[in-house]
Amino acid sequence: MAEDKFPGWHGTTILAVRRGGQVVVAGDGQVSLGQTVIKGSARKVRRLSPGGRDVVCGFAGSTADAFTLLERLEKKLEAMPGQLARASVDLAKDWRMDKYLRNLEAMLIVTDGTDLFVITGAGDVLEPEHDIAAIGSGGNFALAAARGLMTTDMAAEDIARKAMAIAADICVYTNGNLTVETIAAL
Repeated sequence: MAEDKFPGWHGTTILAVRRGGQVVVAGDGQVSLGQTVIKGSARKVRRLSPGGRDVVCGFAGSTADAFTLLERLEKKLEAMPGQLARASVDLAKDWRMDKYLRNLEAMLIVTDGTDLFVITGAGDVLEPEHDIAAIGSGGNFALAAARGLMTTDMAAEDIARKAMAIAADICVYTNGNLTVETIAAL
């Protein structure tokens, strides 16, 4: 595990909220080593456009590992345009079975606006309940806050921003420097 090699690495809260025909993915910018903030403006939410079709991805964990996984996902989506579920399952299978990939330490949230998945190295492709997904150090705080805010009439982006602010107030490994990407349902 990465913590064995690099004890004290923490950081990242990624939150996705689906509401009103769109999905918003928000990620904070903090990367910490022990009690020290190494960087406060990391960009952990990205937009991929394989085959001209947008997919928004957020990642938690090792940056190099996450980029490796995002590149693999992009290639799978190029080979299977418009099939995010199939590409995600194929990626999760490869990640679990491949000798090299199985050592990667990251988690992904991916969406094309219609489908929303959390992909893990354990071979999981999870569809979140309640139209909310969250990963990372402050993921549980952001998830709880977003679930509470879903009872309001707030828009998806407003819920994501408010929930991330709540997580940043509670989790010392999360800051308020957000990257936010919105994608409409197909």
